[in-house]
Amino acid sequence: MIEEFRKLTEQTELWMRDRLDREAPGAHEKAEALLAELARRLEELRELPDAPERLRREPSALAEIRALRPAADHAPRPLDPERLESRMAGALNGRLAGCTLGAIVEMNSIGDMEAHAEYDRLSFPPEDYWRTAGQPSWQRRYLTGIPQDYTRSRMCGVPVDDDIAYTQLGLLILEECGRGFTTADVGRMWLKYLPMACTAEEVALRNLKQGIPAELAGDTENPYREWIGADIRSDAWGYAAAGNPELAAEWAYRDAMLSHRWNGVYGEMYFSAAIAAAFTVDHPREALELALGEIPAECAMADAVRWALDRADGIRDYREARAAVDGRFGEMSCVHTLNNAALTVFGLVLGGRDFTRVIGETVAMGLDNDCTAATAGSIAGAVIGIENIPEQWTRNFNDVSFSYLNGVERFSIRGMTERFLRFARGER
Repeated sequence: MIEEFRKLTEQTELWMRDRLDREAPGAHEKAEALLAELARRLEELRELPDAPERLRREPSALAEIRALRPAADHAPRPLDPERLESRMAGALNGRLAGCTLGAIVEMNSIGDMEAHAEYDRLSFPPEDYWRTAGQPSWQRRYLTGIPQDYTRSRMCGVPVDDDIAYTQLGLLILEECGRGFTTADVGRMWLKYLPMACTAEEVALRNLKQGIPAELAGDTENPYREWIGADIRSDAWGYAAAGNPELAAEWAYRDAMLSHRWNGVYGEMYFSAAIAAAFTVDHPREALELALGEIPAECAMADAVRWALDRADGIRDYREARAAVDGRFGEMSCVHTLNNAALTVFGLVLGGRDFTRVIGETVAMGLDNDCTAATAGSIAGAVIGIENIPEQWTRNFNDVSFSYLNGVERFSIRGMTERFLRFARGER
């Protein structure tokens, strides 16, 4: 249906231009009537209520979400103090590596990525960073990023990306607002630090600037409420609550409610919980399974993750993973939470403790693949520790993660690791 609508609207625009350009008699009247009818139908569509049963399975209040979780032990899991620093460094560097590998080919088709790899004379799925910038038309990526800086030869520090910016911002929220931060605090920090945003975050930021309260900013004029934007903000909470998936999910909830609802919120809760659990397990799959205990058992996010876990052992590579997701989720937006979550699960199960395979296969699957590879890299890195991430992924980082946040040009990667460790150890 979505594809049919897209084709029809494209044809409508083309014929409207043609008839108006030719000054066909009655063209203006017909065009105005079409616009009026479309606006009326759009308003009817916007006003359609959710099905009561769907709302029952997918509530918005934290207490109601928790009441619908599956039976599970929500107590903090024991951390190995001897391994915590290595795992924290692995998680953060894993996120930075996965995101940077995917950035150049974000949302490219599998065919285009394969051609890019052939041009770069690289294996595919990639086992190192790209040699050339795949999108030379970029002038800037997120205000300050230069395309070539994401390539192997030009990389000197971690280039900017929104996935990375929200990890940086999450750390600042925790430090400036404390463990008891609220959604309103998140809103104030966005106004202080975020110069720009995309989709749901752009809507929420605009609403905040117009004086709409933080608790309502994500639910006002926002058709992106279940897209991936909250999901990509998961990591800070999982790092700071290492070993405590329930707390990580609660912090994620407070953050996500600024811009998202329903499965958009559950996506951030789920992956924050998975990251927190990853510090305590020996394989990424264990973390993925444990995290299901922190979201409603019957929500669409839980259903998508369970489906992916059930299918994962039969998936042999990136092509089969993408085909399975396309078959399951059809015409869903390429930046929706659910289809990208399933790809993240496939990447982690395919790669297991092999970091290069985790992020390479995940990027090769496509869709929002800088986001999925960043999350997969974060979870895998927390499981295996920094010493098990091959050196090619971090040698050009030079302890610098660049930033486009207002007033903050760069972060020390080692410094971020230490700052998250203070929260994980209960020192802050």
